[in-house]
Amino acid sequence: MGAEPLQDWHKTLASALEWWRDAGVDMLVEDEARDWTARPAPRPESVAAAPASAVPQPQAPEALPDTLEAFVAWRMSDAAPEAQWMTSRVPSAGPADAEWTVLVDMPEAEDSDTLMSGPAGRLLDRMLLAVGLSRANVHLASLAVARPVTGQIGADEGPRLVELARHHLSLVKPKKLLLLGQAASRAVPETGGSFTGKTLIVVNHFGPDCAVVATHHPRFLLERPAFKSEAWRHLLLLHRGDTV
Repeated sequence: MGAEPLQDWHKTLASALEWWRDAGVDMLVEDEARDWTARPAPRPESVAAAPASAVPQPQAPEALPDTLEAFVAWRMSDAAPEAQWMTSRVPSAGPADAEWTVLVDMPEAEDSDTLMSGPAGRLLDRMLLAVGLSRANVHLASLAVARPVTGQIGADEGPRLVELARHHLSLVKPKKLLLLGQAASRAVPETGGSFTGKTLIVVNHFGPDCAVVATHHPRFLLERPAFKSEAWRHLLLLHRGDTV
């Protein structure tokens, strides 16, 4: 028998590797099949919890000034909601410790430095005089410190202005509160957004036993004089403190 041919395995292996290289195989492969289209599993660090600084935190309630002087100054500043309305802002007026506070919805069209400076204001002066009062001894404030261009407070703006008016009243602590107009009446939820009947409303939101009456705005009374008698009854109700 002839001798078996000598196998040079080094040359055989080198030839095989050269063939695979020419075929484009340039990395090690596994014995088991692999799905090359599957997405790789996320690395542990990629699914770790986000740092606390990246998680949105609830905002703390805005701290409003806790003195009347500071609050009025804030209401007249560019931080006030009405600063974007591009109309004149008019501050509240009158003694901080007045027994009576009168709240209206907004400045009148002719107001620039003083609330209620036009015809509606002159009617208010006569109403106060009829119960022995004047502007010198009442605190006069408004729900909005500026007048919207439309002449009406928007539904989206009302809740914030009511919140600010209630804070204002909590600093003044009135004994008697006269709300003029339906918008102003919303500062006291117990009115139901409407005018007072024949019974005083007494609340403790702004201090102990604050008597509240809501009635027609003088602006409305100038247009509808027939309602003056009803407004007069409401005024006497607050003045006397009993049923009319």
